[in-house]
Amino acid sequence: MKKRKITFVINYFYPDFASTGQLLTELCLDLQHDFDITVIAAQPGYAGESAQTTKLFEEDYLENVKVIRIRLPKVDKTSKVSRMKYIFSYFMLANLALWKEKDVDAIYTISQPPVLGGLIGTIGKFLKRSKHIYNIQDFNPEQAAAVNYTNKQSIFKLAKKVDMLSCSYSDCVIVVGSDMSETLKKRFEHKSVPYHVVINNWTNEDEILPLDKKDVHVQQFLKDNNLQDKFIIMYSGNIGLYYDLENLIKVTEYFKGYEDLAFVFIGEGAVKPQMQSFVEEKEISNVHFLEYQPKEFIKYSLNAADVHLVVNQKGIKGVSVPSKIYGVMAAGKPILGVLEQGSEAQMLIENSQCGVVVEPQDYQSIIKYIEYLYGLENKKLLDLGFNGRDYLDQHLKREISINKYRNTLKEVLKS
Repeated sequence: MKKRKITFVINYFYPDFASTGQLLTELCLDLQHDFDITVIAAQPGYAGESAQTTKLFEEDYLENVKVIRIRLPKVDKTSKVSRMKYIFSYFMLANLALWKEKDVDAIYTISQPPVLGGLIGTIGKFLKRSKHIYNIQDFNPEQAAAVNYTNKQSIFKLAKKVDMLSCSYSDCVIVVGSDMSETLKKRFEHKSVPYHVVINNWTNEDEILPLDKKDVHVQQFLKDNNLQDKFIIMYSGNIGLYYDLENLIKVTEYFKGYEDLAFVFIGEGAVKPQMQSFVEEKEISNVHFLEYQPKEFIKYSLNAADVHLVVNQKGIKGVSVPSKIYGVMAAGKPILGVLEQGSEAQMLIENSQCGVVVEPQDYQSIIKYIEYLYGLENKKLLDLGFNGRDYLDQHLKREISINKYRNTLKEVLKS
């Protein structure tokens, strides 16, 4: 029997470092035996890599998954003009690549780039006479509004109408948290709410396991970065606009004299230069900035930390879920959450008892809880972390989420 064809238009895909790219790569590889899968994605560039090709479209394969790579202008994440140029280039070329695809039964899009990701699926649904599955990882323009990305209300209103149109015309909206389901309902004022399902993001719990700091690879990471014998508070992920990291970095000045404590920020993003400037200006020697770690090494770098920061900006509740939380829980590490009450990540920490949570922008409480975790006896700290791993094993396994995707896609294609 011929497999149904799904075209994923997802911007980031292997070997990109973006968390959504890694998740969607795993999803496509797991579904390749159920469906005929084509992926339309940008050339890798999330961490600043340069495209190695001059072709506008380049076809490749990852196992049985056909991948069409789009060559795009290099993006400067600190420049709005550069971001817009990149986004609109992707939008136009992704639509063209999708139009060229034949016999498409379903189009799967995500909410990246903001608003336009869903619009690609809406346009494609009518051009290809196919189904559209819209996976919302982040609600926009609500996310941009939370950080005052622009003051032009007319732009927000238009963007919201366009994204609501994409939701309405989709055959299924997939959101990644229960709080996001509530946001979708509020958007439509609880009337004619589009058909939707909640499917949590995940990490590969067989790859990321709790490791002792004495593990040879963890030790090598500590040695290479001059972090031996330090109590490490780590942030690993996108150092972007939606996390308030440009202000959160200021709490490190309070711990300037703590010689056995280190703050480690791993990743790239728009606010990283600002954070680095603050640290240099204040001469804070126990703050370290590292580049993204190779995917196969993340299981060791995550385990080098004593505590992980999982943060979101105020106003992000119900708009986005920081997917880094799943990797931290898999590594069995305690979490200091800077998250709004009632948000998906806050509820995960509370339900699993794997850490402590403070409200965004409450910097004094952040300092207080860093001191609390720093002073906690080792066994209690380890127990907090293992609580998270136990909860993940019981409720958040990768297989559970991927099976939900498989069943949802099959249901949509049946109807």
